Amino acid sequence: MIGVAWRFGALSIALSLGVAAVAEPSFVPVYQSNFPDPFVLPTKTEFIAYSTNDGINLPMATSRDLVHWSAVLDPARAGKRLDGMPVLASWVQEGRTWAPEVLAVGDHYLLFYTAHHRRLDKPCVGVAVASDAHGPFRDTSAEPLVCQTELGGTIDADAFRDADGKLYLYFKNDGNGVGKSSAIWGQRLSDDGMSLIGQPIALARGGRPWEQKLIEAPSMVRSPSGYQLFYSGGYYGWNPDQNISPYAIGYATCTSPLGPCADAGENPILHSFKDRQAGCISGPGHQAIFQAAGRSFIAFHAWAATRDCRKAADERYLYVAPLSWQDGKPVIGMSLRVTARP
Repeated sequence: MIGVAWRFGALSIALSLGVAAVAEPSFVPVYQSNFPDPFVLPTKTEFIAYSTNDGINLPMATSRDLVHWSAVLDPARAGKRLDGMPVLASWVQEGRTWAPEVLAVGDHYLLFYTAHHRRLDKPCVGVAVASDAHGPFRDTSAEPLVCQTELGGTIDADAFRDADGKLYLYFKNDGNGVGKSSAIWGQRLSDDGMSLIGQPIALARGGRPWEQKLIEAPSMVRSPSGYQLFYSGGYYGWNPDQNISPYAIGYATCTSPLGPCADAGENPILHSFKDRQAGCISGPGHQAIFQAAGRSFIAFHAWAATRDCRKAADERYLYVAPLSWQDGKPVIGMSLRVTARP
């Protein structure tokens, strides 16, 4: 393997490049602990990753090089993980918080998260605030930020800051959970990120065979060729008859942050596979895209799998890979990993 590193403040990012003569799997996890629906936030001193609840409401992990990760521990409780959102909003049902994303606004941080509304019995999106990226995040609102109750509820919020500083929020109505169609929506956020402006606009709907009438986990980016809306599609779990997960990642090209958007013909751009040389990956998805050291990276989860691509554990691991563009189309490179020559 060849190790290539970029400096990012006090951080060092190592990217592994495969040599043709050496057989290496295309994708390997950088964090082999249950960490579904990951989001990575670069800070001046470290990378912070957040995940869906797993015993605590908001698990976190940190890294200085995107390759070596460790859980954020509670200094007051030896060996115990720190909960980034220890106190839940009054509308939230305990034990059901997921798909967190964090955005820095001014001198504080906003956590956009999905949670189950105890009274409405539907998933909704809330926003919590903290002065530190490690939390504690607090949501003091009596009701969620957005909840499309007539469309099955709302999940998977993604906050996006455009080049002009305007903020936008993307989310999915959970229609597939109630026998209705699902779509990815976009809407303006207020400058402080605490409220929505105007009406939501449907940007993408799951109609391709690979999507199985289900799209979710939006991630809007401004690419070299314009705006691109990444998303995940298909059933996230393992299909018993296939011994692999159909979950995958696709994207749409948009003319503005609020569309219109058109699905890419080459979708999905990352999907499950089992290959003697390239290795195995099952259910890659719920991606998050971020920039560091002047480069773009994509984080996502995939199921813990054996070498012959069977389910190894009921856990999803964190992967990080470089993201580039060729002729306007996104290209996901070989994932980051520990190298012999850092």
